Amino acid sequence: MIPLRLVVHTNVVVSAPLKPDGMQRTVVLLALTKPARLYVTEAILAEYEEVLARPELRIRKGIHQQLLQLIRSHAHRATRTRSLQVTPDPDDNIFLECADAACADYLVTGNARHFPKFWKKTKVITSREFISIVAPHLIP
Repeated sequence: MIPLRLVVHTNVVVSAPLKPDGMQRTVVLLALTKPARLYVTEAILAEYEEVLARPELRIRKGIHQQLLQLIRSHAHRATRTRSLQVTPDPDDNIFLECADAACADYLVTGNARHFPKFWKKTKVITSREFISIVAPHLIP
């Protein structure tokens, strides 16, 4: 089976520990499991770390450290090949840069409206859309 190449937006990763029964947690788990391949850049890892540690989110330090360690140990590293200025929020460009470098199939985000529907061969989709593609039996 050909692996799915994925980039996962911070809002999905942060929602995973905040909503343990939510679809975002399922997305993160599926992204870290074969045949999927999660791709990250150093900029994305830094953003995950910064946002997960925000006190207002009240994510226990141990939980956010475990999640980061899981991502670091299972994700594939992509190296940004060029700087992009595509999204309305400049902070979101790192996800398209990663998708570009990794030739990702999907960029999974909770803010699909902030991205083009496609970036080259990468389709921008929501958590629900991703699960309906790879594990439709998990959709209630």
